Amino acid sequence: MDFNQIQELIRLVTKNKLSTFYLQEGDFKIIIRNQQSTAPIEPAATQITYPAQAATVFAAAPPPPAPSAEPAAERPAPVATKAEPASGLLQIKSPMVGTFYRSPSPDKPPLIKVGDDLEVGAKVCIIEAMKLFNEIESEIKGKVVKILVEDASPVEYDQPLFLVEPA
Repeated sequence: MDFNQIQELIRLVTKNKLSTFYLQEGDFKIIIRNQQSTAPIEPAATQITYPAQAATVFAAAPPPPAPSAEPAAERPAPVATKAEPASGLLQIKSPMVGTFYRSPSPDKPPLIKVGDDLEVGAKVCIIEAMKLFNEIESEIKGKVVKILVEDASPVEYDQPLFLVEPA
């Protein structure tokens, strides 16, 4: 479930004056409560079941991984896709929403620079999400052609971060 789908759920919960909305799809769980609500966080004993057709409104987009305190190595790696068919460049995209950092700390050099050769598994950046610093690794081998995001700027899920010429 992406950010826009979550915003739409919040809008619908508010519009329909629901006190609590609970959704669980596999490992992904979301609970939306209105401020005036005093309902428990877990779903009530009485549940409303909808037909399968109503439940598949957001089936087109796969749910992102559930936020947790997992080590960065177990998080999904960034996705590499074609940038432009004619150029042959690949994109390394953000696997999560957060703040993009090129180096592990302000006093250290960037993890990669334009012109650097990348190996599969090489650390390319850090994305801070909910006070967790996640090291993002490359899934592709190649040469860094362009860095698309400024240091310490916010990034969205699936936003292109780097352009890489495959090796």
